[in-house]
Amino acid sequence: MAFGIVKPPAWYWIVAVVALLWSLMGCFACYSQLTMSPADFARLPSAQQETWRSMPGWVKADYAVAVIAGLLGSLGLLMRRRWARPLYLVSLIAVVLQFGWVFLASPVLKLVGPSAIPFPALIVALAVLFFWFSGLAIRRAWVR
Repeated sequence: MAFGIVKPPAWYWIVAVVALLWSLMGCFACYSQLTMSPADFARLPSAQQETWRSMPGWVKADYAVAVIAGLLGSLGLLMRRRWARPLYLVSLIAVVLQFGWVFLASPVLKLVGPSAIPFPALIVALAVLFFWFSGLAIRRAWVR
């Protein structure tokens, strides 16, 4: 232990790598959706097309903020830096705002029904988990 920093356990690195991989998948999904060609858009199910068409620009920007902040937070965990936590907080807030709009203002529940809920619920749960984990890393002095 040097300067109050404790060597993290092996499972810390597993969680940090999983967080990074999850964040990279989120960034890829966001990029794919935001750069979709008209031909790709036409191949989407009609419910998804209608939901995407009704999505305001701020929700799309919020989606990008959520995944980029999550990616930077994950890099922060791998670098063992305290600043991972505020980035995960930004990501969590952005995720809640994004899915708040999706489920409260978009037609997705009317068009798709309750089957639209599980994957976004997983995304929110993981955002909460990574935020919590970054706090644990600070409390246990695994990050500086």
